Amino acid sequence: MPRRGPGLLRACGVAVALAVLALVVPDASVAPTEVSLVKVRRAQAVDLSPRVVWILAVGSDARPGQPMTRSRGDALQLVGLDTASGAATAIGVPRDSWVSIPGYGRERINSALVFGGPQLMAAAMRDLTGIEPDYVMVTRFPFFEDMVDDIGGITVRNPRRFGDPNLKREGFGTGRIHLGGYDAMAFSRIRKGLPDGDFGRSANQQRTLRGIQARIAGQADEPGFIERGVMSVLRHTDTNASPAELFRLAQAVAQVDPRRITTCVVPGRVGFAGAASVVFPDVARARRWGEDARRDATIKRC
Repeated sequence: MPRRGPGLLRACGVAVALAVLALVVPDASVAPTEVSLVKVRRAQAVDLSPRVVWILAVGSDARPGQPMTRSRGDALQLVGLDTASGAATAIGVPRDSWVSIPGYGRERINSALVFGGPQLMAAAMRDLTGIEPDYVMVTRFPFFEDMVDDIGGITVRNPRRFGDPNLKREGFGTGRIHLGGYDAMAFSRIRKGLPDGDFGRSANQQRTLRGIQARIAGQADEPGFIERGVMSVLRHTDTNASPAELFRLAQAVAQVDPRRITTCVVPGRVGFAGAASVVFPDVARARRWGEDARRDATIKRC
């Protein structure tokens, strides 16, 4: 993507810096195309009249050599930005949610990325929540680790101790804890050490997003910080959105008031589909939340 003027760069940088999108400042050594921002075909263009812009953020479980946008999604957060009020919400969806995927029957929702890429992932999320994302953002976890390290780590509030013998043997303590890149990744991905499994993991992903937002807010006014981040992100992002759309999207994100961010995780029950352990989501609750959030990017009660 060609370089643009300083006004556009700063606006895009603010969009990147507000961690609602979980995008920021990787080191230049990160491989190209670590982020994909896809405009959903059926969605309308971003309109800055009073309305909500929706971005589905997906952490791809792609292994080295695998296509990022055709691998299973490991982290799923549907983020709404109210361009009028500055409110925002994140609806977390357990990755093993057993849902209807258009054209493929009932499967785990994270399989939609494998079957049909970001467009089908957006359709599956629409059928679950009633909300069709305007954009789908897909990132690799190594990118996420580099991003957190580059901003000096983050602080989160952890409500309970947990760990995992493979990702974090010594575990995470309770209270306010500081996380570097690897630990932030582990904190966001562990589920086996959590009593509520997939639901708790999704909530931890939202705690991580809040931690990133707080860290970035404290550095955004440092000279050159935004500009360096923008140029790095542009070098590693593949998108079908136009520069004008990116500018409007940046404006929408820049209006978010951190005090007005709400987060909820779609509830459900764990069960089996054949021999597979899955989550049966509470679709009625997800739809009610979607109806609330479509109006003003807030959910009255989780």
